[in-house]
Amino acid sequence: MEDVKNGDYFVVKALENGVQVIGLTRGQDTRFHHTEKLDKGEVIIAQFTDHTSAVKIRGKAEVMTKHGKVESGS
Repeated sequence: MEDVKNGDYFVVKALENGVQVIGLTRGQDTRFHHTEKLDKGEVIIAQFTDHTSAVKIRGKAEVMTKHGKVESGS
Protein backbone atom coordinates (compact mmCIF):
# COMPACT_ATOMS: atom_id res chain seq x y z
CA MET A 1 0.00 0.00 0.00
CA GLU A 2 0.98 3.58 -0.56
CA ASP A 3 2.61 5.51 2.27
CA VAL A 4 0.05 7.95 3.70
CA LYS A 5 2.57 10.80 3.55
CA ASN A 6 2.71 10.43 -0.24
CA GLY A 7 -1.06 10.21 -0.90
CA ASP A 8 -2.45 12.60 -3.49
CA TYR A 9 -4.43 15.58 -2.23
CA PHE A 10 -7.59 16.88 -3.84
CA VAL A 11 -9.88 19.85 -3.23
CA VAL A 12 -13.68 19.85 -3.43
CA LYS A 13 -15.51 23.20 -3.58
CA ALA A 14 -19.30 23.06 -3.25
CA LEU A 15 -21.17 25.00 -5.93
CA GLU A 16 -24.53 24.40 -4.21
CA ASN A 17 -25.81 23.52 -0.74
CA GLY A 18 -25.83 19.88 0.34
CA VAL A 19 -22.88 18.52 -1.66
CA GLN A 20 -21.76 15.16 -0.26
CA VAL A 21 -18.15 13.97 -0.33
CA ILE A 22 -18.01 10.23 0.39
CA GLY A 23 -14.79 8.31 1.08
CA LEU A 24 -14.58 4.69 -0.11
CA THR A 25 -12.35 2.04 1.43
CA ARG A 26 -9.58 -0.04 -0.10
CA GLY A 27 -9.64 -3.82 -0.14
CA GLN A 28 -11.70 -6.66 -1.51
CA ASP A 29 -14.99 -5.08 -0.39
CA THR A 30 -15.29 -1.39 -1.24
CA ARG A 31 -17.41 0.38 1.38
CA PHE A 32 -18.36 3.90 2.40
CA HIS A 33 -16.32 4.91 5.42
CA HIS A 34 -16.71 8.68 5.74
CA THR A 35 -19.14 11.34 4.53
CA GLU A 36 -18.90 15.13 4.64
CA LYS A 37 -21.69 17.51 3.68
CA LEU A 38 -20.71 20.88 2.22
CA ASP A 39 -22.76 24.02 1.64
CA LYS A 40 -22.22 26.43 -1.25
CA GLY A 41 -18.76 27.98 -1.12
CA GLU A 42 -17.37 25.53 1.43
CA VAL A 43 -14.13 23.77 0.57
CA ILE A 44 -12.60 20.53 1.81
CA ILE A 45 -8.99 19.51 1.24
CA ALA A 46 -8.56 15.74 1.49
CA GLN A 47 -5.97 13.05 0.80
CA PHE A 48 -6.02 9.50 -0.51
CA THR A 49 -4.64 7.22 2.23
CA ASP A 50 -4.04 3.60 3.13
CA HIS A 51 -7.77 3.41 3.95
CA THR A 52 -9.27 5.66 1.25
CA SER A 53 -8.96 4.56 -2.38
CA ALA A 54 -11.78 6.55 -3.99
CA VAL A 55 -14.16 9.43 -3.39
CA LYS A 56 -17.71 9.85 -4.61
CA ILE A 57 -19.17 13.36 -5.02
CA ARG A 58 -22.95 13.94 -4.96
CA GLY A 59 -24.11 17.36 -6.07
CA LYS A 60 -22.63 20.25 -7.99
CA ALA A 61 -19.00 20.80 -7.05
CA GLU A 62 -15.64 21.72 -8.48
CA VAL A 63 -12.97 19.07 -7.88
CA MET A 64 -9.31 20.04 -8.24
CA THR A 65 -6.39 17.61 -8.38
CA LYS A 66 -2.83 17.68 -9.68
CA HIS A 67 -4.31 16.24 -12.89
CA GLY A 68 -6.67 19.15 -13.44
CA LYS A 69 -10.14 20.39 -12.61
CA VAL A 70 -13.55 18.79 -13.17
CA GLU A 71 -17.11 19.79 -12.26
CA SER A 72 -19.54 17.25 -10.86
CA GLY A 73 -23.32 17.38 -11.10
CA SER A 74 -23.37 19.54 -14.23
